[in-house]
Amino acid sequence: MLRITDARTGEPVDAAPARRGLTRVEAHTQGLDPTNLRVLLTADLLVRALELGGTPVWALLTGERQRAELRAAGAALGVRPFEDGGDTGTPLGEAQVLHVVSEGGATPDGVRVAVAPAHGEAAGFPDGADPAVLRLALLAHPRSTPVSIGPAVLADAADTLGRWRRAVADWARRPSRPIPDAVRADLRTAWEDDLDAPAVLGVLRAVETDPELADGARFETYAYADRLLGLDLTRDLGSPA
Repeated sequence: MLRITDARTGEPVDAAPARRGLTRVEAHTQGLDPTNLRVLLTADLLVRALELGGTPVWALLTGERQRAELRAAGAALGVRPFEDGGDTGTPLGEAQVLHVVSEGGATPDGVRVAVAPAHGEAAGFPDGADPAVLRLALLAHPRSTPVSIGPAVLADAADTLGRWRRAVADWARRPSRPIPDAVRADLRTAWEDDLDAPAVLGVLRAVETDPELADGARFETYAYADRLLGLDLTRDLGSPA
């Protein structure tokens, strides 16, 4: 069960209701800048985690400034489509509301998921560069920790992403093997514990170098984790060795 820290109380709460029902995830933004892009990315990660757990989700984007520009920037980062938020009322069957907001932001009643500021180049990624590099750079830091996205951070993320994509393409040429139960449990524990994306990335780093794992199991692990991370890790499948 995914548990998330409610910024109103500082206590963890169940992100999905005990009784099966619709969960609304609402991203509250105030324009296009690195912090608001991080808010939208966190909301996307939350939607993905809930859907992986079988929870139906209604994803909304609320904000009066530069909503179209933010939506376009999010799409480039692999953020799934969010409907326009606002005065939406309460849909039939809604059982939980999760508001994703920058630190200190006010929201209506519901669980508040706070996101620390981001600074640097996040809103103005260089033309022609792979946006997944920026996504990885942002996911590599806990959402409660401020992050500065500069050339060194992006270069490190680009190296990691390129290495992983090449490895996944290579592992795909080997016989498939199931994800080990312990590895699957480590992944689920990581993202169900307050949506800890850095811990998920840590599991992938351990899988990458574990001499006991078959390459086919590594491939399945990375493909499974990417359903949450959205880094397009299988992009280079079928490319020349």
